[in-house]
Amino acid sequence: MKNLDTLATMQASVEISMYPLRRDYGTPILQFIDRLKRHPELQVQVNTISTQVFGPYDKLMAALSQEMKTAFERDGETVMVLKILNIDLRP
Repeated sequence: MKNLDTLATMQASVEISMYPLRRDYGTPILQFIDRLKRHPELQVQVNTISTQVFGPYDKLMAALSQEMKTAFERDGETVMVLKILNIDLRP
């Protein structure tokens, strides 16, 4: 079993695809990515299919929770598809 020090420094990788269910879907996606990039402890990489976010697990999950809630409140019905890994897979 891992000790608490190991868990406190766990790194994570998340792949996110966001699908706002509205005609002007591009703007909410770009705003969501911009808000994620404002978290200095995270590294955000964007490509044409998805967005990858890397960083300390606790900070990454807190930022995702905050920014997804903001997106849901601002943008209405939105689908978020996430893959979460408990390792750092950044290139």
